[in-house]
Amino acid sequence: MRSHRWRTAENSAAYLIPHLRPGLSLLDVGCGPGTITADFATRLAPGRVCGIDLSADVVAAATRDHPGVEFATGDVYSMAFEDGGRARAPWDIVHAHQVLQHVADPVTALKEMRRVVRPGGIVAARDSDYGGFTWHPADERLTRWLALYHEIARSNGGEPDAGRYLLSWARHAGFERIDASASAWCFATPEDRAWWGGLWAERMTSSAIATQAIRDGRATPEDLAAMADGWRAWASAEDGWFAVLHGEIICTR
Repeated sequence: MRSHRWRTAENSAAYLIPHLRPGLSLLDVGCGPGTITADFATRLAPGRVCGIDLSADVVAAATRDHPGVEFATGDVYSMAFEDGGRARAPWDIVHAHQVLQHVADPVTALKEMRRVVRPGGIVAARDSDYGGFTWHPADERLTRWLALYHEIARSNGGEPDAGRYLLSWARHAGFERIDASASAWCFATPEDRAWWGGLWAERMTSSAIATQAIRDGRATPEDLAAMADGWRAWASAEDGWFAVLHGEIICTR
C-alpha cells in the first residue's frame, strides 16, 4: 500500500485523462488506497465516483484517508451493479490500474467490467509488463530478482507481463473498439531512486513476496538479502535509471 499511495491520475492514468470531464460517473476497480480514485473524484465532480477493492481493510483505510469519496468492497468477477445495457446503468467509465496482472482470469474480469458500463462508455485498464523492465547499471542481483518475481506471480495465478496482453484479453472479452497504447514510469532522480529502490529492498526481505519465496523453496533468506542489497546499490548509483513499462487500453462498449 505504501507504493500505491504514490499513484495519481497524472502519473498512472494519463492515457485516460482526455476522456474525463465533470459530471461523468466512474467505477475504479481494485482501488487500493484510493489515491487515484480521489483524483478522479476531483476531476469528475459532480459526477459519481466509486472505488471498490476486495479487501475490507483496504476499503476502510481508503475511506478514512479520503473522506467524501465513495468506497466499497467488491469483486472484479462479480460486481454488485446493474448491467450496462439497462436504463439505470450507473457507469460511464470503468477503470482498473495494475489489477489484471493479479487475477487468474483477466478475460472474465474484463467481461464483468464491460457488463456494468453503459453503451458508449469505456473500460480502461493499465498494467505493467515486468518482462519489459530495464535499468542501469546492470546488476545480476536485480536480474535474479526479476526472475524470482515472475516465478512467484505466476505461481499465484497472475501474469506479471500483463501489459503486452491487454489488447488480446480485451478482444477475447468481446470488445471491438480498442485503443491500445503504452507508457512508462521512470525513476532516475536521487529522490525517486531512494524511494523505488528502498521500497523493493524492503519487499524482498519483509513482505508476502519474501515469505512465499522462502516457503516455496524458491530463495533463501541470504538470496533475498542479496537482492535487497542490489536494490540499495542501484538506488545509490549516481547514474541509476529504471524504467517500468506499462500497457494501456481504452475499450468502447
